[in-house]
Amino acid sequence: MNHAGEITPLTRLVRPDVAIITTIAPVHLEFFKSVDEIADAKAEIFLGLVAGGAAVIDRDNPQFARLKRSAAKADVARVIGFGEHARAEARLIRCALQPEGSTVEADIMGTRVAYKIGAPGKHLVLNSLAVLAAAQLAGADLALAALALAEQRPAAGRGTRIALAVPGGGALLIDESYNANPLSMRAAFALLGQAPVGARGRRIAVLGDMLELGAAGAELHRELAGAIRDNGIDIVFCAGPLMEALWQALPSERRGGYAKDAETLQAEVLAAVSGGDAVMVKGSFGSRMGSIVKGLVRRYPVPAASDLAPAQG
Repeated sequence: MNHAGEITPLTRLVRPDVAIITTIAPVHLEFFKSVDEIADAKAEIFLGLVAGGAAVIDRDNPQFARLKRSAAKADVARVIGFGEHARAEARLIRCALQPEGSTVEADIMGTRVAYKIGAPGKHLVLNSLAVLAAAQLAGADLALAALALAEQRPAAGRGTRIALAVPGGGALLIDESYNANPLSMRAAFALLGQAPVGARGRRIAVLGDMLELGAAGAELHRELAGAIRDNGIDIVFCAGPLMEALWQALPSERRGGYAKDAETLQAEVLAAVSGGDAVMVKGSFGSRMGSIVKGLVRRYPVPAASDLAPAQG
């Protein structure tokens, strides 16, 4: 969804029993005047709910009250909040974040469950609360649903981890090139901050423009500098006219390189990666950062096991 009115015909076609809104954030601002308008557009999903259906909404989000009012106007029978808020019906009790996943303890509508998630990130921990609430509302086996989350893996371009064989040893590539907005950028920085590095390894962010942000675009890019610092990211490469605002906001010791587009930046990134590094590539799909991911994989493929086997004679 990046315009008002897009969700309404789809939800009326599907007629869901449960509708989840994971979050409201300043994305697609090129087509909306405010975050309130984004919330209203996402709330269109409630219009197609069947009689007796339920809405599952982020209880920690500042737009929760607005979304709850929209659900009431749409005659939604039940609203379930999820998150860390004390009054969330699907509430996070505690979690332990690891580089490859997370362990979670939560209260899901009165039932305490402990489970593992097979992909890393606090954002996935919080979204899992909504998933389990929806499973409970749909009448599924809550314990089996929680157990299944251990099998979760990042989708292509949304956190996939790829080993690279670079000079000086192995490196980790985190492919986040499918999409980007200010909220998901910060989540990706947190993931990179947790990623393991070698003795001399660095955490490297390779960033392309976040698109569809309208007049606020340059400032929203500039504001990412604080999250880069807070997550201990060592080096940043930037591509695109909007990312120039972030580049200018970075201290000199964190500047890896800047170019007008991903294609021009690629050679500099490929030359910079060395053994022990963790490299995260992220940008909106239209910024074409996936080309840098492909370039890294082509240049530094990990040999297949058969290639490493000694010759037989």
